[in-house]
Amino acid sequence: LLYNNECNIVFYTSKSMFTCSAQMLQKLKIRVPLQPCLQRWLVIMKHDNLRRNCRPVSSSSATAPKKALYLDAQATTPLDPRVLDKMMPYFLSYYGNPHSRTHIYGWETEDAIEKARKQVASLIKADPREIIFTSGATESNNIAVKGVGRFNKSRKNHIITTQIDHKCVLDSCRALEGEGFDVTYLPVQKSGIIDLNELESAIKPSTSLVSIIAVNNEIGVTQPLYEIGKLCRSKKVFFHTDAAQAVGKIDMDVERDNIDLMSISGHKVYGPKGVGAIYVRRRPRVRIEALQSGGGQERGIRSGTVPTPLVVGLGEACELCSREMTYDAKYIKTLANHLIEGITSQLTHVIINGDRDRAYPGCVNLSFACVEGESLLMALKDIALSSGSACTSASLEPSYVLRAIGTDEDLAHSSIRFGLGRFTTIDEVNYTVERTVKHVKKLREMSPLWEMIQEGIDLKTISWSQH
Repeated sequence: LLYNNECNIVFYTSKSMFTCSAQMLQKLKIRVPLQPCLQRWLVIMKHDNLRRNCRPVSSSSATAPKKALYLDAQATTPLDPRVLDKMMPYFLSYYGNPHSRTHIYGWETEDAIEKARKQVASLIKADPREIIFTSGATESNNIAVKGVGRFNKSRKNHIITTQIDHKCVLDSCRALEGEGFDVTYLPVQKSGIIDLNELESAIKPSTSLVSIIAVNNEIGVTQPLYEIGKLCRSKKVFFHTDAAQAVGKIDMDVERDNIDLMSISGHKVYGPKGVGAIYVRRRPRVRIEALQSGGGQERGIRSGTVPTPLVVGLGEACELCSREMTYDAKYIKTLANHLIEGITSQLTHVIINGDRDRAYPGCVNLSFACVEGESLLMALKDIALSSGSACTSASLEPSYVLRAIGTDEDLAHSSIRFGLGRFTTIDEVNYTVERTVKHVKKLREMSPLWEMIQEGIDLKTISWSQH
């Protein structure tokens, strides 16, 4: 038995190694020393089925401060203990290089990687040979945008994306603009959905790629992938989608939706960080210029030794999503409805950002009039929330996604993103509702603007003097 500094416990059974909090062990009446230390304790465990009662939970033992509730699932998801269970042997026992073809150590890990490739492919209805493992969705997006763009530059140098795509896609497009490419950044409607007529009008004979995010990471809006794919196929333009927030949460079918390239992230599907994948269609073939040189692994698209434990974890996470996605979706939708109803029934002037009818339920983005989002986050320090994308939340500028859908700057500054996931509980949602309502009311009491709204004054009609 090994304790770390946060009192999380790592322990072994006869079959696996997994984590559990000290509190959970107490509930299960397993007697172990509870003080945090760096000593090793040998414990003989006979609870092989214990993992079914364990999930990633916050430590709450007397010797460690209680951690905040986690409601930031769009930033990352906790590792499913069943995924760790599959990964551990490939850290300790099966450590061969999967590209070593002359001995059993390499054969074992190669087999594990090919199994994971099939698991990922099955989740999106693809051929396993079309799955390329990467370090994550950011690398996958860079490969798709830059790789396709550069390969086709001599014939076609025009790329289309949207104003609300992920920052790594937008920055990749800006980098290509510096190389002489022509890039169109499509606006979106108030709902967050693109206008298909505008997309069709933007496609030119020189267009090589359309890259549109599947589920937006800030407002959860889902784009009409089938219609986009059908349009791109008819125009003979490659279609890439950043599906980091979609895979494992909504049904994805690359054949049905005519998707040519798709980016996948491991840590957004309850898998490990540092691993992802890119789907690259074989027929009709998508040609890509590799971004890095090396040993030619992964069809020459992504050279470098494939990290077997991480890939095994990604494969198992996708396998679990294949089996449990329907249940997860219903459960998370119930939680989301409870969250929204709980807040909006007790507070007025709450704006739901994005079209909830076209959004992934687990991403709830709300703006609270006359409340500064950063102040609310500080007040809710016992709940892990976000004011926007984790990739840009360090910036004090209002969310570019909210500005793109026409949100006023003051409301964009007052937005909070609630991210619900597989391990979120109804008690956590109830607590979040209670604390959010309490602190929004408290912050509004200190706002002179809120007092004016209560008096029936329309703030938009006021002409503010400037000094």
